[in-house]
Amino acid sequence: MKKIGKKRKHAETIPEPKKELVAEERPKRTLLGWKDKPVVNNENEATFKNKEKVLITCTRRINYRYRQLMLNVVSLLPHCKKDSKVESKSTKGATLNELVELKSCSSCLFFECRKHKDLYLWMTKSPSGPSIKFLVNAVQTMEEFKLTGNHLNGSRPLLSFTTNFEKDAHWKLIKEMITQIFGTPKDHRKSKPYYDHVFVFSIVDGHVWFRNYQISCPHTGADKIDRGGLDKLTLIEVGPRFCLNPIKIFGGSFGGPTLYENPLYISPNQIRALEKKKKSGKFAQKVKAKTRRRMHEMSNPLEQDEFADMWKA
Repeated sequence: MKKIGKKRKHAETIPEPKKELVAEERPKRTLLGWKDKPVVNNENEATFKNKEKVLITCTRRINYRYRQLMLNVVSLLPHCKKDSKVESKSTKGATLNELVELKSCSSCLFFECRKHKDLYLWMTKSPSGPSIKFLVNAVQTMEEFKLTGNHLNGSRPLLSFTTNFEKDAHWKLIKEMITQIFGTPKDHRKSKPYYDHVFVFSIVDGHVWFRNYQISCPHTGADKIDRGGLDKLTLIEVGPRFCLNPIKIFGGSFGGPTLYENPLYISPNQIRALEKKKKSGKFAQKVKAKTRRRMHEMSNPLEQDEFADMWKA
């Protein structure tokens, strides 16, 4: 039989006192990154990543020009998802919120066409809001213009805003919404890791005007620019063009309490009604003129010509 050896004595270990676990205060976070981001010593720790995704859809029976504008916007945003058309009813808000959740998106651009003439754009953060309703004017698509500008599909854009966006609170909110929706997230799987075009948003007469320019610079020859030399950079317009007239800002997604209402907004129906009244006024003036002429002829009859029946057989 084998002899069983003696067990070795382990060194006596003194248990360390347990430290109280206190949760550190989390910094505030937005879709664009951390506010007051702390210094991270460990590179393996997970950091915040912008996962902004935009759902773009429209109503049924949309005009072909407005549908082409929607497709141009889809081609400019590599982080968007396109969905089938939605009926423009009173329950469209609940339907669109459900679609946004199913597509794993956080924002929505909804093109609503009415009477085959008027185009409205809903810019919404889902599901908690806020949402902005615009009237779209001065629509000119890429296919109509055929401009010489051209940039790579999927490249990230620079966003340029005029100083007017810093004046009032509602313009600041509109700027933040545009920044989050039109800004392509960094390292997105469908985007290119460089900038070669710029989106320009400017406020003129209370309207937001959109322009898209290609950043062009010579890369070879004597005109080749050095790093940091911006004198020879040129902008070439690509398109599309459109103008956004803000109507209302709501606190929720596709509805909720009204945060802002544009006092200078006039609906297209009122404009068409005024034009019809002007045309009907012209017709009424013609009728009154004919009536006055008849009354004048009755009050001033012509004298009977004594030679009128001379040549009748």
